[in-house]
Amino acid sequence: MMLGWGSALAQTEAPDSVVMAIDSLYNRMMADSSNVNIELDTLDGMPFLSDRTVRPVRESRDWNTWRPNPQKAIWMALVIPGGGQIYNRKYWKLPIVYGGFLGCIYAMRWNNMMYKDYAQAYLDLMDDDPNTASYNQFLHLGQQITPANEERYKNIFKKRKDKYRRWRDMSFFVMVGIYAISVIDAYVDAELSEFDISKDLSMKIRPTVMGNGSSANLLYATSLGVNCSVNF
Repeated sequence: MMLGWGSALAQTEAPDSVVMAIDSLYNRMMADSSNVNIELDTLDGMPFLSDRTVRPVRESRDWNTWRPNPQKAIWMALVIPGGGQIYNRKYWKLPIVYGGFLGCIYAMRWNNMMYKDYAQAYLDLMDDDPNTASYNQFLHLGQQITPANEERYKNIFKKRKDKYRRWRDMSFFVMVGIYAISVIDAYVDAELSEFDISKDLSMKIRPTVMGNGSSANLLYATSLGVNCSVNF
């Protein structure tokens, strides 16, 4: 290590202050060889250390001044449901988004189960096979399907299976709508993050005097009115 420093000094002809700084550092290194901490700030300006690599210190992010990027927010919302709200740090919206998704998934499963049950009951009633009688589970206690009321029950089962199928499809479209609303909300929220709103949100109504420049008569030159001003 001393040879490297000596050759560098010989080539660059360092001044006396540089030599004194090197001697001071060398004495510190020799005094405590187990813990060598060289302060590179004391070697600024030395020609033979000008090519050293200094790692930049990463500053901590100030969340009070941080503003979300609208494009990143919309991409996060498109890839992950609720990801845009997480990126915008609006965590209180997550129960609303995920609650809507879970509610729609539950509605789809329930309506799909009821649709299959009524569709099977309708098919069993139409095939005239006494061994297939799944429709009995939908009948009230003590009631039976007879030739006199068979057409009425066929109509009932057909309407109910169509109803549950329609509700199942509607639940799916509602879930798609919630997904689209979450994406739009993430984008709008990120866009309005830099929208400056004054703390003075007020409306003032006061009487005012308005001039009528077209009137030649002095009595009709002015008129009283109401002035409404809104601060936001």
